[in-house]
Amino acid sequence: MSEDLCLVLTTCPDEDSAERLAAVLVEQRLAACVSAGSPARSTYPWQGSIEHEREIPLTIKTVREKVPALSEALVAHHPYEVPELLVLPVIDGLDAYTQWIRDWIQ
Repeated sequence: MSEDLCLVLTTCPDEDSAERLAAVLVEQRLAACVSAGSPARSTYPWQGSIEHEREIPLTIKTVREKVPALSEALVAHHPYEVPELLVLPVIDGLDAYTQWIRDWIQ
């Protein structure tokens, strides 16, 4: 079963900040893996104007019990004033892979 697993989504302004954040989360065993995607173009309202920015999406693999500590670390190490942080439950997955996530984090 994978009910304790989740994916956390965030974005970073560039590859360097994405790489630094990923390293912190994995080194602190708050995530088993952080995957950086191709640059995306994000459009969003911020402080009275519409922003259009290039961002690096990150998908963070973790367990639900680590989300509070992961959230604290993400906010502490993220360059944005208000970083994206969305938590999605994992419904199912390859047993060997989901166990590998748990083994690293636990």
